[in-house]
Amino acid sequence: MEAEKQAGHSVKRACGLLEVSRAAFYARRSGELGPRAVRDAELTDKITEIHTDSRGSYGAPRVHAVLRQGGERCGRRRVARLMRQAGIEGRHRRRRHRTTIPDPHASARPDLVGRDFRPDPAALDSRWCGDITYIATDEGWLYLATVIDIASRRVVGWATADHLRAELVADALRAACRSRRPPTSVIFHSDRGCQYTSRELAVLADEFDIRLSVGRTGQCWDNALAESFFSTLKNELGDDRRWPSRATAHTAIFEWIEGWYNIRRLHSSLGYRSPADYETALAA
Repeated sequence: MEAEKQAGHSVKRACGLLEVSRAAFYARRSGELGPRAVRDAELTDKITEIHTDSRGSYGAPRVHAVLRQGGERCGRRRVARLMRQAGIEGRHRRRRHRTTIPDPHASARPDLVGRDFRPDPAALDSRWCGDITYIATDEGWLYLATVIDIASRRVVGWATADHLRAELVADALRAACRSRRPPTSVIFHSDRGCQYTSRELAVLADEFDIRLSVGRTGQCWDNALAESFFSTLKNELGDDRRWPSRATAHTAIFEWIEGWYNIRRLHSSLGYRSPADYETALAA
């Protein structure tokens, strides 16, 4: 130690830079691991398992939520530190390109949502929102249209196609109506893309007693929930991945939505519960 001091080295400063305690430093130096180091190793193993189970998508907040749900008592900062030390990180969202084109001749429709996308336990199947995105494949673009329940974040209807015609969003909305069978009129909110202001969608909406709502042109925040969903999907499926065919991309989307996102993926806005768990709790 005297030699280290004479050389200008400081154990306290080195430990601060490495974000480890001096007790851990001396324990490691003596070949003995203290209780905290053992506990850190145990937590790191569980963190690694949770991160792998999330398909590599969870960051510290969701990993911490899963640990807490499993009865582990630890802080979020500790989880973040252990993930950083183990080289584990969640996937980060990327910006996406818009796929909908406004129709300047479309009839005017109101905005019935007003950027209010907060979950509402008393409003299941009363407000839905939707949008379109695209997935690159070796056969060309695969387009995906979705319908999301604003109250529970659950994808209640979706459809894919090799085109951007209005029937794509009509198929997604029809699937939502048939799977959920809402007892009362539902608001369906979207952007002002020509598919959503089309006559075909208006006829379908009348058939299922749906009130169509649209945001302003060029205002992504007016349909923020749908935009956020696509950002998450592309990020977790691999935004830079190219699928060999539209069929394989469709299968991957199906598995992600129906096997992961709706059933198991934790949402911070739902108190770190999945849409399915959230709806089950409401029903109970």
